[in-house]
Amino acid sequence: MAQPLPQDEVMVRAVEVTRSYGPAAAAVHALRGVSLEVRRGERVALLGKSGSGKSTLLNLLGGLDSPTAGSIEVGGRDLAKLTSSGLARHRLTTIGMIFQSFNLILSRTALQNVDLPMVFAGKSPQERRVAAIRALEAVGLGHRFDHRPSELSGGEHQRVAIARALVNDPQILLADEPTGNLDFRTGEMIFELLEGLHRSHRLTSVFVTHNLSFARRCDRVLSMDKGGLAPGISNDSQPSAGREYL
Repeated sequence: MAQPLPQDEVMVRAVEVTRSYGPAAAAVHALRGVSLEVRRGERVALLGKSGSGKSTLLNLLGGLDSPTAGSIEVGGRDLAKLTSSGLARHRLTTIGMIFQSFNLILSRTALQNVDLPMVFAGKSPQERRVAAIRALEAVGLGHRFDHRPSELSGGEHQRVAIARALVNDPQILLADEPTGNLDFRTGEMIFELLEGLHRSHRLTSVFVTHNLSFARRCDRVLSMDKGGLAPGISNDSQPSAGREYL
């Protein structure tokens, strides 16, 4: 087993994390003792069939859910020790999340959708407008900020969602099937955009995907199966000099 990374190199550390749902006699075990480390600045892809635990793990890292057992540290913070307000702050400022279904508010313009996380972060209207426009320009939508979701294509929906995820300058980007609802050409454009933003924003990124060709462009590929890291993938997940492919 590889040695743990030095603390100052680690952005994400999960140790023997389990997540179960329902009463003990009929519990569904979504995660079974997952341990991994993600280095600062690394891009990691999580592959696996539906129900393998990928999204559950991503939600735990994002502070949207809590493990049944085990520990998770993100950015040096033990999530189990954070209060509810601390977890909310974690989600607002440390984490940026992108979902397959986009999760845009249909009644709001692109600018207003991107603006929303900054409202909860307590930023002024002027700060919010400047930052939202900058974020939309960064994803190629500076000319579309007054358009509502019904006036945007699927690829543009995801670009708005990416801008929203990055507008509070998070350290970590968590993306759950960011190209899953897009055709291959549009998905390719979105993935190239995410690659560029990863570099320009100096992010640590964890992607859930079913697309092996996209996954192989990340620094590492980890496979999940039945709630754990699959055989053949190092469970301590220490980064190697190259890439780990399935």
